[in-house]
Amino acid sequence: MSFVIKGDTGDWEIVCGLEVHAQVISRAKLFSGASTAFGAEPNSQVSPVDAGMPGMLPVINAFCIEQAVRTGLGLRAEINRFSVFERKNYFYPDLPNGYQISQYQHPLVGRGELLIDLPDGRTKAIGITRLHLEMDAGKSLHDQLPDRTLIDLNRSGVALMEIVSEPDIRSPEEAVAYMRKLRSILRYLGTCDGNMEEGSLRCDANVSVRRVGSREFGTRCEIKNVNSMRFVAKAIEYEARRQVEILEAGGVIEQETRLFDSGRGVTRSMRSKEEAHDYRYFPDPDLLPLELEEAFVARIRESLPELPDEKKERFIREFGLTPYDAGVLVAERATADYFEEVAAGRDAKQAANWVITELFGALNRAGKGIEECPIRPHQLGRLIDLLNEKVLSGRLAKDVFAIMFETGEDPERIVEERGLRQVTDTSAIEPIVEKVIADNPGQVETYRKNPKVIGWFVGQVMKATRGKANPQMVQELLKKRLEG
Repeated sequence: MSFVIKGDTGDWEIVCGLEVHAQVISRAKLFSGASTAFGAEPNSQVSPVDAGMPGMLPVINAFCIEQAVRTGLGLRAEINRFSVFERKNYFYPDLPNGYQISQYQHPLVGRGELLIDLPDGRTKAIGITRLHLEMDAGKSLHDQLPDRTLIDLNRSGVALMEIVSEPDIRSPEEAVAYMRKLRSILRYLGTCDGNMEEGSLRCDANVSVRRVGSREFGTRCEIKNVNSMRFVAKAIEYEARRQVEILEAGGVIEQETRLFDSGRGVTRSMRSKEEAHDYRYFPDPDLLPLELEEAFVARIRESLPELPDEKKERFIREFGLTPYDAGVLVAERATADYFEEVAAGRDAKQAANWVITELFGALNRAGKGIEECPIRPHQLGRLIDLLNEKVLSGRLAKDVFAIMFETGEDPERIVEERGLRQVTDTSAIEPIVEKVIADNPGQVETYRKNPKVIGWFVGQVMKATRGKANPQMVQELLKKRLEG
């Protein structure tokens, strides 16, 4: 799914790799017992370690290690039995130690891959270079006071997984597909909640361009801290077009770090791009190298849930769903679980259609997620049963669904209390059929020339019965009367 940029001197393509910072789901920070709860009062969740107090020693949170290994296994990546925490040295007010504890030469997780779904139904593998653990910095607040910057250290020391991709992404759409798939896997695994609004998932995009057909990489620029899927796509496209304009004019690309201005939709220069040697990495003397036992990794591997790719393949194989429908349903674990409960013992394709079309449509209009759905899976399943048992017509089923979504009531109760049961008694329908035919002689003549007009008659009868008549029975009665 290449994204070609037309230039005066030829076509260009994007080369992009993403560095995703995913906050580990853990009650405590990476090297201290301070809380990680979101939304606390500023500087209320800061231990002496997080504040960089002299003499305070970090202690590794074993659960964060387990979460990172779980993520690596979910990305089909190599788990390195030996890894080292190092100090990444730089100075900024929200980094009280003057260094960040991270991993560089010996990361916890090595090479893996992630499959993204392309619009034409194919998949593409995006390589994973590495995953390493590191502590987050604090937060600088520039907009609280007019003449000074405030520092909140609540995030200082929070465990982050930095997941670095290979430069395999060739379009803004592929970048978004990668982010969505990665977020889905993290949420399935329970290692990151993926909440970009709260800063749990952030992305740095490394973007360069090259002539279509070239194998050489261009000079890359890094766009820092992009915090939404939509902005990821916009930032990459803008930056690629900016670079093409410079190269087309005979200029050169300066390797630098840039920020995305979401209000203006542009990237702007932040600073020259640092290299690893600028940070003077060296092993943290307060932390021994990390060595994992095979049994530790094996236990985590055995506890992995069925992940999106495997679940999608099973839905296609067992339920006969299309790759598109299966992909939509497995994007979120809660959605997949909901669908499986609705489909149990029923026509899976029909269940998928109701979940994807009616339920997702209603949730989107209401601005709700599947966890907030007012209709429980067994209730939607019973509605489908009532439709298949001819208790409800298709139109009535949709009316009942709308009431269920508003009230959360069971479909049987709605049908009985509101008199919405489908009419299947021919003696009740025949007089209405007769009246519609008698009132529309012109349409009767048109029907004799074009039998497809019978649909118009069916519509009139359904309107007269307020959608309660059985449509198949109505059509049969009309056909018999019109041709008699």
